[in-house]
Amino acid sequence: MAEHGSTGTHSHGFEEHAKTYDGFIKASVAGTIMCLYVLVALVAFAFIASSTNLLVGFGGLIIGVLALIIDLRVGGSWKLSVGWLVIYGLLTAVLLA
Repeated sequence: MAEHGSTGTHSHGFEEHAKTYDGFIKASVAGTIMCLYVLVALVAFAFIASSTNLLVGFGGLIIGVLALIIDLRVGGSWKLSVGWLVIYGLLTAVLLA
């Protein structure tokens, strides 16, 4: 049988695994929020009839990306990104009506 040379604990391997897992979860949440921003921006581009559709679409998307970058730098709190996503979605819905 092959020797794996593992004597003792595997704590360093677990720490690396935990860092990778945390990074994956953070990237998954950020990617999901970004997809929702793009979805709201597409709705703004397609269905807002006035000439403000480009301003609302690109403006909300740019502010959303900045909020997402700030939340990624701060840590695991997604309050700013989700808060702006709700405000952006409501603003788009009001402009549609």
